[in-house]
Amino acid sequence: MRRTASPLSLILLGLGAFLLVLAPMLAWYVEPRAKRTPVDVDITTVFKGKGSYFDTEKIKTVHDKDLTITRQVRGDVADSEDSGRAVWDVSTSVDPDKSLPAADPHDSLQWTLERWVTDRRTNAPVHCCGEEPYFEGEAYLKFPFDVEKRSYTWWDNTLGATVPLTYRGTKKIQGYEGYKFTAKVKPTKTGTRQVPGRMVGQPKKSQVIADEYYANHGIELVADQRTGRIIYAAIGPRKTLRAPGSEKDATVLLDSDRVAFTPATQKAQVKLADDDSSRLELVGETLPLGAGVLGGVLAVAGIVLVVRGRQDDGANGPGRRGDGAEPDSPNPETSPTALQSSTM
Repeated sequence: MRRTASPLSLILLGLGAFLLVLAPMLAWYVEPRAKRTPVDVDITTVFKGKGSYFDTEKIKTVHDKDLTITRQVRGDVADSEDSGRAVWDVSTSVDPDKSLPAADPHDSLQWTLERWVTDRRTNAPVHCCGEEPYFEGEAYLKFPFDVEKRSYTWWDNTLGATVPLTYRGTKKIQGYEGYKFTAKVKPTKTGTRQVPGRMVGQPKKSQVIADEYYANHGIELVADQRTGRIIYAAIGPRKTLRAPGSEKDATVLLDSDRVAFTPATQKAQVKLADDDSSRLELVGETLPLGAGVLGGVLAVAGIVLVVRGRQDDGANGPGRRGDGAEPDSPNPETSPTALQSSTM
């Protein structure tokens, strides 16, 4: 009678084969699709530092004052789902202490509202869905997934153009390591503004179309390598007015050597980056590796049991009858003729 493989061997073999198929699927199919910019975001980041600004009440620039930049990013889930893009509304306000807390963003020293639309996979700008302003570059509120050790182009909204970021190695923020990038912006004309002549050194003129200039003493961004989330940011904005055609600043509207993420913002960003990165690592590395190793072990164990079962079947098959004979019965392999000859 022929025996079949044991249920245990078949279960082990089947489970092992399943895990061996699952491992590459997690790494090559599931994990890349998990790398998508989220759409249901509601994040507030706060920068603080010292600097100067033009006080409209005193009608002069005041110095060495506390400055706070507050940026709130909210995802438009409905528009994101309709378009398949990441649609984020971004509100940014700049305040001295006297305008905090601002009941209305229009009370701030400076306030902007933007709509940022990107490809959820590549982080590239997508010009749709009421994008405002039109922007380019590889990074702005975040970097692409899997940040590389190379230069990136960063969109500077005040400049209205991209800025080349240079990779500067790694840096730990709140104990969490990220990739560091830096840049500077030379004084650049960004527009014009009608102001009293005395603000640009022309007191005899009641109104002058002054030139607006912008520079940045230093941009420093630290990004999580896996997710592209910015865990630390520092900037040094400088906005000034010049007389038409002049190469000299006449009035400082805003100037700070450095305003940076507060410790609370750093901790919050690091936690988000760590959580997201851990999930991607689990799906892209830990689970595929574990599934591959365990699947291989189970498959080998199943094959061994199947082969051993077949060997046992061969050893106990029809060609071997001695094991079924009773101990006291005559040897079935002895012919009657032989028995008769021995008794004669």
